[in-house]
Amino acid sequence: MTAALPSTPSTPAEAPRDPAQAPAAVPARRRRRRVLLGAGAALVALLGGYTAWSNTHPVRLTASIEIEASPDEVWQVLTDLAAYPQWNPFMTSTEVTSQGGRLEEGATLRNVMHDRTGDTVFTPEVLTLEPGRELRWIGKMGPGWIADGEHRFVIEEIEGGRVRLTQSESFTGVAVPFVAGQLRADTLPQFRAMNEALARRVEAVERE
Repeated sequence: MTAALPSTPSTPAEAPRDPAQAPAAVPARRRRRRVLLGAGAALVALLGGYTAWSNTHPVRLTASIEIEASPDEVWQVLTDLAAYPQWNPFMTSTEVTSQGGRLEEGATLRNVMHDRTGDTVFTPEVLTLEPGRELRWIGKMGPGWIADGEHRFVIEEIEGGRVRLTQSESFTGVAVPFVAGQLRADTLPQFRAMNEALARRVEAVERE
């Protein structure tokens, strides 16, 4: 008599996969990736457009004053940087830090600017130096697209032995629109204060 072998439980067969299920997951992932890539591209384009706009739409500050003096007399006071701490309420310290120590085109300055918020140090580069006519420099914050300030002094001879001194600055960069109100409220009054102090300084030098 042959013994009967114990029966082995049969393993249930795997249920067949829904053929529509697996293919659907791949397109869904692709769609999400396309959406993310599209959103990223749109953000990059938006930031690029804003950067370009902020660098072509500057915030400008301008203040002028008439002084009874010659262009050379105003120029002498304007470019006597060592004397700034004695009379200048805005640029309380300015010095040439580049090699040679001469105020010339291409020179680097160290300016301490003062307003009601305190002192700020900038290291601009001199762009234009025309004796008796124009002094211009540019200061950059960061790599050059965050905030740039092109500062300019222009001396114009007018009638009656007088000159007009115009101090101005053109600000560009992505950070500038966010501080435009502060620049007008805090910095522009200091332009006027410096112009008035410079006029008094010129008159005092003339009397010496």
